[in-house]
Amino acid sequence: MNRRQKAILIKFVTVMVITVVVVVAMINFKDWVNHSEAIRAMEHLGRVVLACRKDNGSVPPQSYVDSIKENLEGAVRLGDLQYRARWLDFESGPDEILAYTEKNYHSLLVGSGFIVLRLDGRVEWMDKQKFETLLAAQQSPMEKSGQFSNK
Repeated sequence: MNRRQKAILIKFVTVMVITVVVVVAMINFKDWVNHSEAIRAMEHLGRVVLACRKDNGSVPPQSYVDSIKENLEGAVRLGDLQYRARWLDFESGPDEILAYTEKNYHSLLVGSGFIVLRLDGRVEWMDKQKFETLLAAQQSPMEKSGQFSNK
């Protein structure tokens, strides 16, 4: 292999490595931005629900959340939102899960898990195993059976 061929090969490999690094970085950045927007949309939903709860004494029904969901900033990133107001009562504690959505990311920065809105308005990210354990502990037998689901 002569000098010119080596130079071309080195430049080609360098460009390919840089391209792969940039593509991987862009995918990770995109997932991080989507994750941040979904959390922000859930926080906005939490503020709206808390304001309605303050005014009316209880959390709003599913139909109200469905009607305002489209107007939330970043609502597109929420995906399939599961709203559990139907299963909560006046004795429910502030740590009860009010709404959640599953997010599957395939990046190094953000893993798959759930964005959870608590009854007191807190929004948090939970990994799948922790979320499923918590939700199972909070669900009623009727909710677990899937009767009267949000679908």
